[in-house]
Amino acid sequence: MFRGTLTQTSVYPREIVKEALRQNAGAIIFSHNHPSGVADPSRADELLTTSLKQALALVDVKVLDHFIVAGATTLSFAERGLI
Repeated sequence: MFRGTLTQTSVYPREIVKEALRQNAGAIIFSHNHPSGVADPSRADELLTTSLKQALALVDVKVLDHFIVAGATTLSFAERGLI
């Protein structure tokens, strides 16, 4: 839904909620890439995921997972206990 630079992207929770409602979603999975090749989530990734989860909870949409793709490596927030 969003495009950014090599080091950052602006994500707007309002737009995520609007799209979830437009799709009549009951649950959602997020994903984004790390061009650095390192899949470890940044503090900003964790804060954004928490913010999105809270915003979506207001409209009864569950966040199932958030994946970070870095080259051939994929990290799951759910597997790490971050969701």
